[in-house]
Amino acid sequence: PAAAGAVGVRDEGQGTSTGHGQRVAHIDVVVRPHCEAPVRRHRDQAERHRVGVVDGSASAADGEAEHPQVGPERPGRPHAPAAADWDRAVAEWEAVRSDPDAVYDDVVRIDGASIEPVVTWGITPAQSTPVGAALPAPEQFAADERLLIDEAYRYMQLTPGTPLRGTRIDVAFIGSCTNGRVSDFEEVVRHLRGGGFTVAAHVKALVVPGSQAIRKELIRRGYDQIFRDAGFDFREAGCSMCLAMNPDQLVGDQLCASSSNRNFKGRQGSPTGRTLLMSPVMVAAAAIAGEVTDARELFHLSEKGEV
Repeated sequence: PAAAGAVGVRDEGQGTSTGHGQRVAHIDVVVRPHCEAPVRRHRDQAERHRVGVVDGSASAADGEAEHPQVGPERPGRPHAPAAADWDRAVAEWEAVRSDPDAVYDDVVRIDGASIEPVVTWGITPAQSTPVGAALPAPEQFAADERLLIDEAYRYMQLTPGTPLRGTRIDVAFIGSCTNGRVSDFEEVVRHLRGGGFTVAAHVKALVVPGSQAIRKELIRRGYDQIFRDAGFDFREAGCSMCLAMNPDQLVGDQLCASSSNRNFKGRQGSPTGRTLLMSPVMVAAAAIAGEVTDARELFHLSEKGEV
């Protein structure tokens, strides 16, 4: 079952604001368990943006509902408060919870399961589209954006109006500080394990943990062998192909499915190399299919009741 976590901004009589001069709506997010998106409350962030949790509910993959990801009950979290410090921290976090009778300017409800996976097609992270959609025509953009749109299509060697899905890739990269956490690799392994999946013969697939601590944990869990068995190269921790560190670089105009967060020209080492940003699970699916594809279908998520 889905769990609803309502996040809002308290109206202090001057309207609702982020502190940046922008009006903000109350947001009610419906999260499916497989999305692994627990509500995380942090005092400083809450005070800075004046955000509070209305009902305090959340659903994590392991079923923990209260204070997920932190606390003395979660071993291996050296910076989490413990004992009396934990109780004091919880009291401080609860102090910035939105009042039960808080009034919001707007209410927006989003069902995470209905959001189609998104992939970039251009040379900025903003140039993206749902994986099943056709690439947008330049005419769909404002006049002052069209020069950049035309430049992006020329550089990426893509054609407006054609589907991005089915585009052949050369390299797949799962890593970076953005998507190289234990939870990212855990989600990929969850779909790989026992499925008999193998990286396409023509694809070079790299798995790079975001830190040494993360790499040790992945090895402790046996994830390194699961990746290797599926044909991924399990590498040392570091930045790797996010910014073309050491030998981890594209060659020529190779096309890379990447879980990093930047797709600028030359970002992955080659001045003509091309980058398609997507989630770790989508990168894994592309590596296996040898082309951009919908991970929901490749991993049969609908049959598992996860869509």
